[in-house]
Amino acid sequence: MSDTIALIDQFSQHLRDGRRRSPHTIRAYIITAERFCTFLKEHLGQTPSRGAIKALAQTDIRSYLAFRRSEHLSNNSAARELSAIRAFLKFVGGDGHQIPKIKGPKVTRGVPRPASPDDIVAMAQDIAENASDDWIGARDWAVLLLLYGSGLRISEALDLTGDALPLSDILRVTGKRGKTRLVPLLPQVRDAIDHYLSLCPYPVTAEHNLFRGKRGGPLSPNIIRRVVQQARGKLGISDKTTPHALRHSFATHLLAGGADLRSLQELLGHASLSSTQVYTAVDTAHLLDVYQNSHPRAD
Repeated sequence: MSDTIALIDQFSQHLRDGRRRSPHTIRAYIITAERFCTFLKEHLGQTPSRGAIKALAQTDIRSYLAFRRSEHLSNNSAARELSAIRAFLKFVGGDGHQIPKIKGPKVTRGVPRPASPDDIVAMAQDIAENASDDWIGARDWAVLLLLYGSGLRISEALDLTGDALPLSDILRVTGKRGKTRLVPLLPQVRDAIDHYLSLCPYPVTAEHNLFRGKRGGPLSPNIIRRVVQQARGKLGISDKTTPHALRHSFATHLLAGGADLRSLQELLGHASLSSTQVYTAVDTAHLLDVYQNSHPRAD
């Protein structure tokens, strides 16, 4: 399977250098690709070549999923594995190649709680992998990481202009009623935005919006809401996980990590502390949920 090994190695490099995926995601995707190719060798009766993989039909992918389900794979795990297979097939096929359309398994909806970091990253990655163009995938990935990594409202993120460049570890944001605030910009978020800008086919100057639509105009928040809705359905993530919910997750996770309310108020741009105090109730509910599901004497 030397040709297949080489192909998977190229896929790994593509995920690392071209898509800038995390080591955890690369490892999960490569394991799935290796398992898929091992299945195809038995399924097709020969080592799968690039041409054979490009020629796969819906029935071939369904056969693989049926095989995995026979190993007691859960619906949610099957949905995530299908997402990795789609990414692999898209890479093998190259630009313009239409991969077989296949409906994912039914998934269990989550309890409306702050989305976990793993779910947020998985959703953003699925959106990026399934975008119509690489620069659009990089754009959507950067927007979603910005919402979660800096706690921005979607309107605040999409109102950013080229005046914010060059990026540093602090971002100046204009919020409600024209109030400005400074928010941290994590290295991963900054790298994601820089990667998007390197691929964006439109010029970004101080007068232009940082995030551009497909035809070059300002990016509509409805585009982001729609791709989030599609991804969370495939991955079995709660339908409460909207773009705005990423801001809530940012706040809840910071509070759970020890942030004080006044600092959180500044980061979120709340005019009143009472608006921030709602997160103490959210965090308590989250901790109770963990306790009730984990402690052997909780009932």
